[in-house]
Amino acid sequence: MHGLGNDFVILDARESGLLMTEARARTLSDRRRGIGCDQLIVMRDSNASDVFMEIWNADGTRVGACGNATRCVGQLMLAETGKTTIGIETDAGQLSAVASRDLISVNMGTARVDWAAIPLAHEADTTAADFTLGPLSNPGCVNMGNPHAVFFVEDADAADLKTWGPQIETHAFFPKKVNVSVVSVSGTTLRQRVWERGAGITQACGSAACASVVAATRRGLIDHRATVELDGGSLEVEWLADGTVQMTGPATFVYSGEVLL
Repeated sequence: MHGLGNDFVILDARESGLLMTEARARTLSDRRRGIGCDQLIVMRDSNASDVFMEIWNADGTRVGACGNATRCVGQLMLAETGKTTIGIETDAGQLSAVASRDLISVNMGTARVDWAAIPLAHEADTTAADFTLGPLSNPGCVNMGNPHAVFFVEDADAADLKTWGPQIETHAFFPKKVNVSVVSVSGTTLRQRVWERGAGITQACGSAACASVVAATRRGLIDHRATVELDGGSLEVEWLADGTVQMTGPATFVYSGEVLL
């Protein structure tokens, strides 16, 4: 499946007890030697929700959040159960998904903006952190179940994300690494490009879109909601009054099959 071109291999392990490892995740995610994807998703039984969603980056690291994958799993579970709302448990907490017209709307949980929650290496103003690398400086920092640094630039399309993204991702200022976004603002529209931690440049990143709306609102650039235009398409995102972030967009089924593990 994919969400705006951010693509996933989704394995249903609710009955199989499938063991996933870093090496196995890397092999399956490899676009030449495996199936190929940005993230590998494992669906498991949950005692607290309708399903547990396990998320592995293409480099074999396990992470807590992925907005586009949450929409995809939400769509699968909505179709399977016939429910109007699906609860999805993740390493980062409880999420929910509902059908919204032909789209899927997901509540991504509470945006955390304290420097220790990102986390950063030391105390800093997360509205515009005192950090510069190359032409990128003063990011808004947000944790959406995973860490994000959002750099506001004049032209997101002109930013050299391929060069600076991996350097910022692994910089000591971000002890658990970080997802790197460049964003330009035009009215209530955010143009965003993303270097994902453990995956590189992707067509879209749902949690990054949420982080960009939170960061832009805190900077006074928008008022809590925006259309976020990513390389793969657009998401509608709103930072709600209760502190959680609602994201709405498509989830697309590509094909199903079997793989020998």
